[in-house]
Amino acid sequence: MSAFRAGRILAGFFALTVPLMPLQALFIRVSPRLARTFPHWYHRQVCRLLGVRLTIDGAVAAGQPVLIVANHTSWLDIPVISAVAPVSFVAKKEVGRWPFVSSLAILQRTVFVDRARPTAAAGSAEEIANRLKIGDTLVLFAEGTSSDGNRVLPFRTSLFAAAKPIRGRRSSEDAETADDADPAVAATAPPAGAQVQTLTLCYTHLHGVPLERADRPIVGWYGDMEMGSHAWQLLKSGPLDVTIRIGPPVSLEAFADRKQLARHSEDEIRSELVRILRGRRPGEAVMLAELPREAVAPPPAKSAGENRNFV
Repeated sequence: MSAFRAGRILAGFFALTVPLMPLQALFIRVSPRLARTFPHWYHRQVCRLLGVRLTIDGAVAAGQPVLIVANHTSWLDIPVISAVAPVSFVAKKEVGRWPFVSSLAILQRTVFVDRARPTAAAGSAEEIANRLKIGDTLVLFAEGTSSDGNRVLPFRTSLFAAAKPIRGRRSSEDAETADDADPAVAATAPPAGAQVQTLTLCYTHLHGVPLERADRPIVGWYGDMEMGSHAWQLLKSGPLDVTIRIGPPVSLEAFADRKQLARHSEDEIRSELVRILRGRRPGEAVMLAELPREAVAPPPAKSAGENRNFV
């Protein structure tokens, strides 16, 4: 029965997706508004097809440029977050070479970042800034890789370069990456009025049964996991519940530098994940002593690889 479920979902996915791909390609050429909103509608259908039920607390700010900073657990995060609001993603350049996935990413108007070449940072920063200027909402997975879903990995401040570029030169001992002292990156800045919001997601139930610490990696796609086999096993498993909590918008101008922005985002997402795991309400106070080990510890050794991840 589980294999039948997975096969039925895959057949339905391709029957839904393939005919709509040329339509989205047309929207990209003739209608920026529809190109932005159509993937949102599409991914809501995908989530229904997959049996993913969303519980959403908060909302993405409308009518203004927004950078969403999110934690990252699985390939499933892409349709889930896109079902929350009309968004595009920031992904590593290698995703643009994955069979079929690359086509979907391009149609989602993904911004591809070459993390292996610091000299390409200026071009990525300019594209992100330009997309924010036209009112797009971009999603940044600030951990730089995915986890097993039980924790939030340390945020990489270098990934915030386009959102909060360094003004002027810094000493070599204070610089994290080559783009810290790159005047081309520093000259590129998001538009005035751009907002940042955090988005915390946690897969909480499978077949209506709460996912415990040992079960949550069923959803997590990390390390050297092969995407095809992981997706097949997950589709066989049954319907999922995911909780999404969106933080209030904060002006990017409120942060002195990208380290402060990264620290604010990481602290907020880490605290919300703990609240979700503990069954607490959004924003409810969490004492440091309550932080479960799985929410703060480094991931298992097998999650060290990240070649197959989205970011």
